[in-house]
Amino acid sequence: MIQEHVAAPATDYWSLLFVFALATFIGLGVIRRVSRLLHTPLMSITNAISAIAVVGSIIVAGSDYPLEIKILGAIALFASMTNIVSGFLITDRMLKMFKTEPRTPEPKKLEGGKS
Repeated sequence: MIQEHVAAPATDYWSLLFVFALATFIGLGVIRRVSRLLHTPLMSITNAISAIAVVGSIIVAGSDYPLEIKILGAIALFASMTNIVSGFLITDRMLKMFKTEPRTPEPKKLEGGKS
């Protein structure tokens, strides 16, 4: 049996860079058009997506990969955790803006001028 060695296809980095840049500009355009009332639910969704990225980066950083890939996994873990923590802090701050102070009930006055 003759084994043929097939070379791996070359990665087209220009196409990958183009897709990344296009996704960046589309993401910025979408985020800028979101009203402030929808910002908090949108942050919650992005926190969930970042949680998935954290799981993937933990797997990459902790697996038996070359050192360069482990370093990239650790960087991805740091970036995802920073995004999650700051997202929760911003969401909490925005929710505090909508809270109203509890009103204290006024004392009831009895008829006849006596309280």
